[in-house]
Amino acid sequence: MSSSLDAWKHWRDDRVVEARAPHGPLALTGTYWLADLREGVPGVPGRWELQGSCVVLTAARHDGVEVDNTPLDGSVRLCPDTAPKPSLLTHGGRRLLLILREGEYAVRVYDPASESRTAFAGIDAHPYAPEWALPARFATYERPRTVAVGNADGRERGLALAGTVAFTAPGAAAVTTLHVSQDEDGGLSAVFADAGSGRDGAFRFRFVSLDAPAADGATVLDLNRAHLPPCAFADHFICPFPPPGNTLAFAVPAGEKRVLKH
Repeated sequence: MSSSLDAWKHWRDDRVVEARAPHGPLALTGTYWLADLREGVPGVPGRWELQGSCVVLTAARHDGVEVDNTPLDGSVRLCPDTAPKPSLLTHGGRRLLLILREGEYAVRVYDPASESRTAFAGIDAHPYAPEWALPARFATYERPRTVAVGNADGRERGLALAGTVAFTAPGAAAVTTLHVSQDEDGGLSAVFADAGSGRDGAFRFRFVSLDAPAADGATVLDLNRAHLPPCAFADHFICPFPPPGNTLAFAVPAGEKRVLKH
């Protein structure tokens, strides 16, 4: 991950393009948990049923639901977003995404005509600050752990953590650590807040990703790429809040701050 100014500008552009995409985060209008449904997904024809560990959708051809670009006329077993090849569902111009979280299924509805997408005016961010691209070192826990954290939808869920990254903030003498998760490809990510979070319009927490560390744990924590979580763009995401220990005592004047609206 390059930390140069030009690379950061491209990243900023990509973030805006992704946000305003027809089925991007701004388009999310609802997350409907199957266990809570009685009469199906609001505004979407068809019957959604949990059968064992599978979800089955039944609809008639005239309902206008398509699965993998084919009109549905009958029943189909669906693959969630955690599968290697999730099912692609559409209804009119909307996209329907089956998600699986801690054994529970939900359907997300993405509508290009959403109010959030119409009102979007960009992403406010701090100016690029090279001093906030920090050398860091990853240290794994003796064994991975899962901690219970609150989520943006009001529920508490487990957050898998693999270790910590240690770094020294600009102008500080003491070493600071963040608890991080690790992806299958070795990359790291953290959910964090700082002393500036929630102030002057800034969102209350952010995400940041790090490249996979070297054999000795060396990596770079580029806080210029600290980014807003999906729930900053739409109210129906279930973003995890920062785990204990990931609220920094100092402000981080780098990275994204808030979603701008017309």
